[in-house]
Amino acid sequence: MNARTVVVVGGGISGLAAAHALVAGDAPGADSSSPRRTPRVIVLEGATRLGGKLAGDVLEGVPVDLGAESVLARRPEAVDLIRAVGLGNDVVHPATTSAGLWIGNRILPIPPTVMGVPVDPAATVDVLGEQAAARVAREAELPEPALTEDVAIGRFVADRMGPAVTDKLIDPLLGGVYAGRADEISLAAAVPELYAKLRTAPSVLAATAELRATSRRRAADGSPVFAGIRGGINRLVQALEADLTARGVEIRRSTTVRRISRGTDDASGTSAGRYVLETGPVPAPQLVHADAVIVATPASPAARMLAQLVPAASAELATIDYASMAIVTLAVRKSDWPAGTTGSGFLVPSVEGRTIKASTYSHAKWQWSAEAGGDLAVLRCSVGRLGEEYVLQRSDEELVALAAADLKTAIGLDAPVVGALVSRWGGGLPQYAVGHLDRIDRVEAAVAEQPGLAVCGAAYRGVGIAACVASAGRAVTRVRSHLDALATMGS
Repeated sequence: MNARTVVVVGGGISGLAAAHALVAGDAPGADSSSPRRTPRVIVLEGATRLGGKLAGDVLEGVPVDLGAESVLARRPEAVDLIRAVGLGNDVVHPATTSAGLWIGNRILPIPPTVMGVPVDPAATVDVLGEQAAARVAREAELPEPALTEDVAIGRFVADRMGPAVTDKLIDPLLGGVYAGRADEISLAAAVPELYAKLRTAPSVLAATAELRATSRRRAADGSPVFAGIRGGINRLVQALEADLTARGVEIRRSTTVRRISRGTDDASGTSAGRYVLETGPVPAPQLVHADAVIVATPASPAARMLAQLVPAASAELATIDYASMAIVTLAVRKSDWPAGTTGSGFLVPSVEGRTIKASTYSHAKWQWSAEAGGDLAVLRCSVGRLGEEYVLQRSDEELVALAAADLKTAIGLDAPVVGALVSRWGGGLPQYAVGHLDRIDRVEAAVAEQPGLAVCGAAYRGVGIAACVASAGRAVTRVRSHLDALATMGS
């Protein structure tokens, strides 16, 4: 019997991870409890390159990441995948993760928090001021949170601890993850551990203290929180492509899927009961047939291609908003680096009114970057938040100048920029609004009504690389169950 065909729509990290799990029984998220016939896998990617938000380049001879630069190492999915494609020996960990906050004219240490929600009121005085810190301390006197439904983390914490906490702590920390507004981000989706604690904890401070203690116990074993790859996390894309190609996976670039439907009975039986994916030019569409499909694209294109097949899921996906942002990567002489500048970089609260929202000193954070740079120091700045698309309409030269000006004010970096790269990520980060997880439950329930159809990616249950790989694993488990059912039926 011919191998079943599975089409993966989307060649970002989620789609590539799903393809890998389909053809490698030991892949992260894959169920290898019983032997299966490996399906024929086709990856369809609309862009000319693979990787989605994972991309890299070379700046003045130094390899750089243009998108994500690390993975969460305390959950296994991403690191396991890195090792599975032969990059295990190149896994590295940050030399420092000590970031600061740019408040006023100083870079201040970030006090202990759970994604910006304070643990110790006294430790917040430098960032918030004495009065605001005193209000944080009084939170323990309020009635129990007793959360029974999702809330916006920024509004909820502002009500209990004061707006300064949301403005100066939650906003910059969550902004680095979602490039969104803390007043609209779902607590249940963005910080699920805290949401769970706040159902029964006597106060927010009690909940954060308990979570912080748990984090310290985890850290006691010496396991690092983050991991990267020597030469850049973007190397994972090339390694995945090489591995998939060697395993017989067919990868088609510049192939946009407009619509997915179910085939009807025909004389040849080619389409009967199978999925039909419409690609190619509208006047002369090309059809791809599959026994199962994994949609691993952002929410908007997923909504369009599923509109006819799963209208309920399409309608829900269409409501997920995305923020646009850019990464400005700079190279300067190490001899010009300001003396006394420490740590891995800093975050910037929106209320500070700066152009950049964060800066990472790559040469300080990653030993491999420092070594590759020679006498050059590489650093990167994030620009753009939800609703600030106008900032990204500036030219590359303007964004470089604005980033350099902010760095001069923040850390005294008054030096010529030797080289620069501007990477624009239009619609790059999904926004997890209040009720997001319920929305995703409805999407997945609707999709589940179509046997052999699954969805995965950053739009669902986590935006980090590890979360995307985990999402791909769940999609593959669903598809494999369908393929097993087909095999059992002998159809």
